[in-house]
Amino acid sequence: MAKPKTIFILIVIILLAAGGNVFLGFKYFSVVKEFRQTQTALETQKTNDKVLEFTKFFIEEVLKAETEVDFETRLKLENAVRDLGDGEILAQWQKFVDSRTETAAQEEVKNLLELLVGKIRAR
Repeated sequence: MAKPKTIFILIVIILLAAGGNVFLGFKYFSVVKEFRQTQTALETQKTNDKVLEFTKFFIEEVLKAETEVDFETRLKLENAVRDLGDGEILAQWQKFVDSRTETAAQEEVKNLLELLVGKIRAR
């Protein structure tokens, strides 16, 4: 038969091990939660960066253009807008591209720029 002192020490060790497991489990889940939040913030930042880069490229190559935008630039713009992966922006882009008059194009550019700025999220 085990001595009461030995049993007490085993109970204390088991309780410490269980307490350690509970503590480590809590820390694990809090780190996972923080990781997911960080991952979401990183994805938001990546999206913001893409939107800003596209907006900058659009302003430089279309709005500030002194001549008609060439085919290569249009292709780069099309690829960049598709790379954003946002259906709403792509739909607005198509409205701009499909504009038949200068007035309609100007209106769609305003709508596109408003949408782009609205897509940029705060951290």
